[in-house]
Order: sequence, then structure tokens, then C-alpha cells
Amino acid sequence: MEAIVLAGGLGTRLRSCINDIPKPMAQVNGKPFLFYLLRYLKKQNTDRVILSVGYKHEIISDYFGSTFLDMSLIYSIENTPLGTGGAISKALKKCNDKNIFILNGDTYFPVSFSKLKEKQNQTGAEITIALKQMTNADRYGIVSMENNSVITSFSEKIKANNILINGGVSLLNKEKFEKRSFTERYSFEKEYLEKVVKQKCISGLIFDSYFLDIGIPESYMKAQIDFKKFSSQ
Repeated sequence: MEAIVLAGGLGTRLRSCINDIPKPMAQVNGKPFLFYLLRYLKKQNTDRVILSVGYKHEIISDYFGSTFLDMSLIYSIENTPLGTGGAISKALKKCNDKNIFILNGDTYFPVSFSKLKEKQNQTGAEITIALKQMTNADRYGIVSMENNSVITSFSEKIKANNILINGGVSLLNKEKFEKRSFTERYSFEKEYLEKVVKQKCISGLIFDSYFLDIGIPESYMKAQIDFKKFSSQ
């Protein structure tokens, strides 16, 4: 299986906590956050990972090289920022599989790839998104879903209880996606997900797995505590 990891984040909001490095390289208990993410991918039987990198990408490639736990690591380098969509489109050119897993490089949400794949096969969706039920999650946009399958809308961030959010892990049908036309630089969320959702080609699957986005100092500090239990796993 192949996966794309979006690892080009600047980590602007973490400047008070980390040195001038790519956000996925932020240290958590002596290891880069990306280390835990790649190890999770290995447990899901991934054998090829495309790392979408940009800002100070040499720091990532110097640390991990071309293999990690027998997984091949391929680097898709943005010389200028392309947005999440442009980064994904560029990385997809290095992928061989029909369906590609896509993960945010600053989020740890260890869901079952096999269940995502099963859902994708059942629905025939263009993309299947792993969803997380949250409370007091005003940092995230809200996802609405009908019949426990078809995603019907993506809403702006608001303060609400018991909402569904996009957990940052998805399975994309490369062939269907690449039939669409995009500019070189675009937002995957705004220009793709929010626009095609009305076509009812996006499915969702709810997981109750652990979830953490290290994008702000409070969450990054929480990772230092929570990830102690992952260090020996």
C-alpha cells in the first residue's frame, strides 16, 4: 500500500516550542513527530510512503533517508508552497496504486486502513475520510454525514458539542481524482472537498481512535505526555 504524508508545514504557531524546523520534525520524547506517524504506517502494512515536503526538507531527508522500517520513502519536494491540494497533486504523480492513503504530517489518528479500504469498496466513493467525534472542538470545521456513509457538507469552525471532524486521514481514488482540473496551487479542502461534496462522492467512516493535532503549543505539550505510552509500542 502507498501513502502520502503532507510534511511541508512551517509550524508557525509552534515557534515558541520548537526550533526553526519543519513541523513534523518537532521533537516528542526525543523523537520527531514524523517518526511515530511512519511507525503507524508500517503497522498498517504500508510499504511505500511519499513524503510531501517543502520548508527545510533537507532536515527530514537527512534524518530518515530513503527507507524506514523497510518502507520506501520517496520525497515530493515543493520548491514554492503549493497549498494542500497542489502538494497532493504533485505527490500523486509519484504513486502507483489505484487508491492512495493521505495523512496530515502534524496529526496522529491511528485508524484502520483496512476498514477505510472496505468502506471505499462498499460505497465506490472518490474519497473516504476518517472522521472523529469531538466535543468543544472549535479549532476544526464540522463534517455532516447522512446514512452513516455519505458526507453532505463541510462547515466552518464554530463552537459546538458532539461534532464530527475530518481526522486528517483519507483514502483517495487516484484515477477518479486526476480526471478533475485544478490550478498548480490550491487548497485541497476549499477547492476540492467543499466543492465536490454536493456530488455525493465523498464517504466518511467514524473512528474512536486516539486523536491529536500538534498544531498549537497546548497540543504539542500534550503529546509529550500522551506519547509516552506509544514509545514502547
